[in-house]
Amino acid sequence: MKKYSNGIMIGALIAFILTACGEATPTQDVNVIMTSAVSSMVASFFETQTALVTPTTPTPAPSMTPLPSPTIIYPTSTFAPLSTATFIYYSPTPGTVAPTVTLGTPGTVVTATTNPALLGSGCNNMAFIRDVTVPAGTVVKPKEDFVKIWKVQNTGTCPWLYQYRLVSTSNDDFGAGEIKLQKLVEVNDWSELSAPLTAPNTPGTYTSYWRLADADGKFFGVTLVLSFDVVE
Repeated sequence: MKKYSNGIMIGALIAFILTACGEATPTQDVNVIMTSAVSSMVASFFETQTALVTPTTPTPAPSMTPLPSPTIIYPTSTFAPLSTATFIYYSPTPGTVAPTVTLGTPGTVVTATTNPALLGSGCNNMAFIRDVTVPAGTVVKPKEDFVKIWKVQNTGTCPWLYQYRLVSTSNDDFGAGEIKLQKLVEVNDWSELSAPLTAPNTPGTYTSYWRLADADGKFFGVTLVLSFDVVE
């Protein structure tokens, strides 16, 4: 189709040139004529080409969808209420100092501990370890001689001196009287306190209390207990 159109245009151009040459009008410059004809032909050619080309439909730019705003979720936690402390009341043995109670972690066994500050006198203090002889319930005969031994520890900040003595704080010392320590016990050391005793003549259960005193007669430390049975 393009070749056929171009041939028509070239033929028309040649005919125009020959006609122009045969007319009696003033002679024109051949170069001018050729330039004009070529310009007309080129313009016609581009107009034809432009008409044949289908214009491109512009593609619309894609629309941007806005991102959703982030949602912040704050975690919540539920705390169990604190347990309520349970007070345990302790009834001490007569002549002894009541221990204080230390509460441990909920669910654990609570044990009573003695407050050392309540047992001390100055720098002196004493803790009871165990009964070495004559535990509670021991049976002796009337007028029988025996020796009671307590194992104790120096929990103070001063050593125990020779002049320290073991004294009964009850009405009856069973013939022991004042018992001098007669030895040096360093701080944190364990020691044994002995009391030579004589059982009463009358059958029954007997209990007495004993304490350690310094050279000035000031008692300190835990109260020691003696309990035994006299049987015929």
